[in-house]
Amino acid sequence: MSAGTVVLAGSVLFMAAGCSSGGTGFKDEGPAASESVAQSVPTPRTSPTPTLKKVDAVALVRADPKVSAQLKRDLKPCVGKQYPVDVTYGKVTGNASDDVIVNVLSCADAIGVGSFVYRLEGDKYANVFATEEPPTYAEVDRGDLVLTREVYGKSDSIAYPSGQDVITYRWVGEKFVEHDRVHTDFSNTADGGGQPAPAITSKG
Repeated sequence: MSAGTVVLAGSVLFMAAGCSSGGTGFKDEGPAASESVAQSVPTPRTSPTPTLKKVDAVALVRADPKVSAQLKRDLKPCVGKQYPVDVTYGKVTGNASDDVIVNVLSCADAIGVGSFVYRLEGDKYANVFATEEPPTYAEVDRGDLVLTREVYGKSDSIAYPSGQDVITYRWVGEKFVEHDRVHTDFSNTADGGGQPAPAITSKG
């Protein structure tokens, strides 16, 4: 074998080795390139959960000139510092801030004695709905204010009313307007286990 042949053979071996290591090199560089792309994608920012602004419902009711003096006198803790007050936050007046729906109950039998809706106007809450005709309970249903009132006859016990009125109010302009009323008569049997009769609905 001549010297030229030895040099040529060595060059071929060197090129083969280079191709082999080059293939391995391309495989190693693949993931590195992917990691670089991934790192360049900005991480989406999550919006902070809004903090619910709670109010002192008892203080709100006591300071309300539209609430009767009798209800204010009766608004006392039932046990310890637990007041008979249910508070709901929701949008029923189309306001940007949540409205506050307050139901005041009796301690003895948890009957609703007053329902009130407060709307944030400026930096103060204004009473935009009030009823003290027991038994009453106000709730929010898909943006409407729904008032439920049990109907009692002279001989009815607290546990078994003669019927029930469900009144739906909607915010129109600057006040609540009655939108729908459903009355249900209960069939009170001798043992007090009545079944509701078909409801009569009238829309206002």
